[in-house]
Amino acid sequence: MKDYTIGLYEKAMPGTLSWREKMAAAGKAGYDFIEISIDETDEKLERLDMGRAERRKLVELMWETGLPIRTMCLSGHRKYPLGSESEAVRERGMQIMEKALILAGDLGIRIIQLAGYDVYYEQGNERTRALFLENLRKAADMAAARGILLGFETMETEFMNTVQKAMEIVRRMDSAYLNVYPDLGNITNAAADSGGNVQDDLETGQGRIIAMHLKETVPGKFREIPFGTGHVDFEKGIRKAWELGVRRYVTEFWYTGSPDWEQDLDYVARTMSAILDRQS
Repeated sequence: MKDYTIGLYEKAMPGTLSWREKMAAAGKAGYDFIEISIDETDEKLERLDMGRAERRKLVELMWETGLPIRTMCLSGHRKYPLGSESEAVRERGMQIMEKALILAGDLGIRIIQLAGYDVYYEQGNERTRALFLENLRKAADMAAARGILLGFETMETEFMNTVQKAMEIVRRMDSAYLNVYPDLGNITNAAADSGGNVQDDLETGQGRIIAMHLKETVPGKFREIPFGTGHVDFEKGIRKAWELGVRRYVTEFWYTGSPDWEQDLDYVARTMSAILDRQS
């Protein structure tokens, strides 16, 4: 048994694949699990209303293939943020939170990654921050009732682009079920902008980092950067996270139409696993 698990972000594979095909591809590349995406599109949000039979079929498929879904990237709150000044939008955001927790429990998902925004398409202010914190406390209590961990993703905006900023809110909420799930690429960009240090930033999350996204970035750009072509120091970032006790990692990248997408899965899994193996 390995000392860590490494997962694959679902969007690294073509969206046209069935769950069986996604699980087969991820397993073949050497991944231990898949991270399901619940983004702001209607297609992904509809997953929250999946029927009982479909949920049971998906669980059976995990057992059959040996490749489970164990984390969820819940970015649907970009469109329906918990801090929106619109009561209707906030209510929809809380409904999404509740449904995501129920789906996670049914599928055996252990961790839900939350987007670290009070609002995204609206202009943030003191009121949006206060509303966000109010609903976040409710969300943490809901997660506690179901025994599922929530973790903030460090984002590309100033609101929460570092572990340190995420921890300010985590400490304020003071819930064992609200933690940090940082994105190594995003905090690398934040450090480059501020003159900070990635390892020092990770250190601020000691004891509260439940998993980490491994993603490549370049200054000013946060997605669709091929691994090995950006400025993220995966060796140092993983080493520091490992020292802090982090043992669950997810490689985050996107399928962009390349016919060689399966080779991309193999390369990223092999490269990141090699670094993780050196920590054991």
